[in-house]
Amino acid sequence: MAKQWLKVMIAVVLVVQARPSHAQAYGQFTAADCVPMGGHLFGGYLHASENFLGLLAQLRLSFYPNVDFGFQGGLTRTDLGSQDVTTLRVGGDLKCQVAKGGAMDVAIGAALGVETGDNIHLLTLGPSVTVSHSFGKAGGAGVTPYGGLGLMFTNADIFDRQTTDFAIPFRFGAEFRLAPELRLLAELQLRASDQYSDDFAFVTGVNLPF
Repeated sequence: MAKQWLKVMIAVVLVVQARPSHAQAYGQFTAADCVPMGGHLFGGYLHASENFLGLLAQLRLSFYPNVDFGFQGGLTRTDLGSQDVTTLRVGGDLKCQVAKGGAMDVAIGAALGVETGDNIHLLTLGPSVTVSHSFGKAGGAGVTPYGGLGLMFTNADIFDRQTTDFAIPFRFGAEFRLAPELRLLAELQLRASDQYSDDFAFVTGVNLPF
């Protein structure tokens, strides 16, 4: 009986301390403009915060003008205080560009993500909106700052304790176009009302249209 209570107390402490970062569901990673119809984009990203380090890859496709969708997957390492846990992330999202050119490009979308590991399972979904503006030549060097806002609902099962959370992630970043087929990415993530993630996270990586 004492051992059972000890296990319960350890689980409760770990649940309180656990902050697996869930950010599409895991981040914005691109500006508001969509992949051209018939085009593709591959991205690779390093995602880091105080208690979290992860590698994520993305593939985006488009079969319809001003609409694209992406698949994300990767591995993470999360510090739970008394132990480190490795989790697998998979996700998908759909993005529709509703305004193009002028002062701002605007896109709306929705994302779904699953993160799973030993005694941890997170299901995250929700809508998002993204705005951006490109500077420089479309086919040459330039920069595209962007901002995104999401409304994310997360169902969490951590050490057999199930909870539901609602969070509002803000994402601010920029794509630096070195060439038409090479873009460097930097993104800052701020998470309001998120009990599972660190308040601040940083993403850096590369987007490769092809």
